Amino acid sequence: MTDQTLAAPRLSRRRLLILAGGAGLASVAAATAYVRRDRFEGAALTPPETLAAVEAGEILLIDIRRPGEWEETGIAPGARPLDMRRDDFVAALTDLAGGDTGRPIALICARGVRSDRMSARLAEAGFTSIIDVPEGMLGSSAGPGWLERGLPVVRP
Repeated sequence: MTDQTLAAPRLSRRRLLILAGGAGLASVAAATAYVRRDRFEGAALTPPETLAAVEAGEILLIDIRRPGEWEETGIAPGARPLDMRRDDFVAALTDLAGGDTGRPIALICARGVRSDRMSARLAEAGFTSIIDVPEGMLGSSAGPGWLERGLPVVRP
């Protein structure tokens, strides 16, 4: 045997690119599956609908952003700020809802990503009337958002 027959076969540039492309597609598919695993499939409201429902006493609006975000932009009138990163988030939300996990509760964040995920998690946790505000305070692909629509805000 010669040294040449013992060497590992070389990959052509083309085969290497095909393998790398396949690995990249697999990564995108896995990331997409991970992101979509907790997508909320329930009710949604626009910011004007949310404001009207809060004013009518029909929903409890929870702003799940961070305290710095509340200070930066303000919060919707009637909204209750509750940082979603709290270890006791579900217990605190249950308290705000008066122990009623069937009470209509709308969640708002900056751009609808966190509210979507948290809505899905709360639905899985037994809350039966969760509503997402997918535009958020700053707007998203769902629409311009609370602030761009010129809706009122208050300082927390």
